[in-house]
Amino acid sequence: MRLATTTSTENSGLLDFILPDFESESGCQTRVIAVGTGRALRLGQNGDVDVLMVHSPPDEQEFIRNQFGLRRLTFMRNDFIVVGPPSDPAGISGNRNVVAAFAQIAREQTPFVSRGDESGTHKKEKSIWQAVQKNNTVSFTPNWHISAGVGMGPALLLADQKRAYVLSDRGTFIAFREKLDLTVLVENNPPLDNPYSVIVLNPAVHPHINIACAFAFEKWVASAPTQEKIAAFRFHGERLFFPEFPPKDADAAENKQGS
Repeated sequence: MRLATTTSTENSGLLDFILPDFESESGCQTRVIAVGTGRALRLGQNGDVDVLMVHSPPDEQEFIRNQFGLRRLTFMRNDFIVVGPPSDPAGISGNRNVVAAFAQIAREQTPFVSRGDESGTHKKEKSIWQAVQKNNTVSFTPNWHISAGVGMGPALLLADQKRAYVLSDRGTFIAFREKLDLTVLVENNPPLDNPYSVIVLNPAVHPHINIACAFAFEKWVASAPTQEKIAAFRFHGERLFFPEFPPKDADAAENKQGS
């Protein structure tokens, strides 16, 4: 079974922690392709994988509308954080409004590392910059806005090297923290919520996919033992991901809220 997933689930060590149970219980051997969410969705659209584990709800919704996937099953979440040098040259520490924090970084033109890879994290970052630009003129010049085109771990390392700010998922930051002289400066803001969903590809569009293992994976992720294992996953004693139990059909839940 080919699983396209985000770099955060691999960099954090979560997949190494949970996937052996799936393989032993299902008999399905798993090939993990860890890329940004944008690329993962393109792999799904092309039928190059069987199942997705991604975290960019607007792009996931479009993927389902175009009938490339059967449904979005939200099964866990963590959150995004803004990290940067302890000296905090832009003065954003403790700001509970992430849009205001980004605006301050832009005004001061302090170095900011962008993933620049169309990942879920990059898409979240771009949505925050778009909110900034509604009320401010922002010139994204290379001297302060560094588009890296890399995964989350390398982006954090680059931010450390450049003494820059960066938007990170909390799990990858915790996993890399001992290698970094960066600190959490903005957190616990509603726009920074980060839900993860599993999407089984639509066999009517791509009949060749391994639908049996993909369905087995979706069912396994939603099971109580797997949800408990996600909750038990720790790195240096800290939880990186929080299970969504019971997992929910994200589109059905959103349609119900909108009705």
